[in-house]
Amino acid sequence: MSRHHARNQGAPSEPDTALPAAQADVGWEDGPPGLPLDDTADSAERRPTFAPERPASMTPVPSAPRFSRPGRASAQPPGRAARLRYPGDTPGAWLPVEAEEVLLVTAFEFLQGEVERIVAAAGGRLRVVAGVSEAAPYWDSAAAVLVGSDIRELPPRRRAPAVLVGLSGEGDSLWHLGAVLGAQRVAVLPDAAAWLAEYLSRSRSPEAGGLVLGVTGGCGGAGATTAGIWIAQAAAGIGARVLLVDADPWGGGLELALAAEESPGLRWPDLADASGSIDPGQLADALPVAGGFSFLSWPGSRERPPVVDSATVGGVLDAARRGYELVIVDIGRNVEPLRTFAWDCDRLLVVVPAQLKAAVACARLLQELPPVDSALVIRGKAGAALDGTLIAESVGLPLHGVLPEVRGTAGAAELGRLLEQGKRRSVRRFAASVLDLLDGELMTGDAQ
Repeated sequence: MSRHHARNQGAPSEPDTALPAAQADVGWEDGPPGLPLDDTADSAERRPTFAPERPASMTPVPSAPRFSRPGRASAQPPGRAARLRYPGDTPGAWLPVEAEEVLLVTAFEFLQGEVERIVAAAGGRLRVVAGVSEAAPYWDSAAAVLVGSDIRELPPRRRAPAVLVGLSGEGDSLWHLGAVLGAQRVAVLPDAAAWLAEYLSRSRSPEAGGLVLGVTGGCGGAGATTAGIWIAQAAAGIGARVLLVDADPWGGGLELALAAEESPGLRWPDLADASGSIDPGQLADALPVAGGFSFLSWPGSRERPPVVDSATVGGVLDAARRGYELVIVDIGRNVEPLRTFAWDCDRLLVVVPAQLKAAVACARLLQELPPVDSALVIRGKAGAALDGTLIAESVGLPLHGVLPEVRGTAGAAELGRLLEQGKRRSVRRFAASVLDLLDGELMTGDAQ
């Protein structure tokens, strides 16, 4: 898939609060907290309590590594990340070689302090530089590169930063800057402190993870949910461990399209208060199953959905990535899911009907997407008014499939029979074409 260059990403403003020096989220004494879930009697069957997962790199550290500058003793206080500063010091003599470091590029002293505590909680060590010219020698060798919201450009010919770090109150500009710099993630502190500590911990001991594929509609009623269900069904049919995630709390509930509203297992409201690291095996065991794949849905009810913050979403998707070979996210078209879920996807599929108005709406949507490899799926049939290739060229995305117009699909969605429709030959051909494009990135259980 080719990379499109959406550059107008936004995010809602958040309260301007500072992270206390002894913030519990980033100063765990006994490993990251577990997943606190409501254990009331009426929801006991749906809400099992997860035991906290403690990665080896997150075990308690009596004191952070200590470094001395040449010519004088200088010990770091316990629990503080090592801060390696240049220029002005003689490099080399006091750099330990046994561990990789996290590079932070920012001149904001307050942001430096916040990240320092987070890196210490992750058991790592931190190198802080004020600008990109000082960062260039250390950029490629760092385990992870973090840039502050005061950085407006990158060193030439360097990889994109792993995380853009900013503070609550910076609003839409932070997300727009993340898109411009090509950052893989955006962390808004202090809310994302626990997530960032977990992310940095895993960057030091990476594990094999699955592919996260986002599906969204280029216009309303494009058929993104239908496409997501059929792709999940086909991937499960070839032996892959698959999770289908409902990302839109206002979409009516994915479980209704699967006729699985009575299936036991967790839904998003059960995870609203989740914190810390989530064990992928326990998550998989707690989720409902339909059509051979797991799913995580918003309830198909009239109740107002609770707020699930971006840190919780990131934790759930990180666990899903480690527990499944393919995670398909039905993103929807609302602004909040696009800003929260789309940034965690490795690939994006945009579904659009073969119509002029839909193509125009799709072109506008691309301005809201993060810099993630994206492709187009045209919904139509032979003899459609507009040619799929022409639409793809006008939108500026490669064409990676044609979602067939199957008679009775609208009724099947209303009755929860999309899985039955998914067994048709034309649907299986479409889903297989999408999975073929992921060949090399999707490792099924049979192939491992």
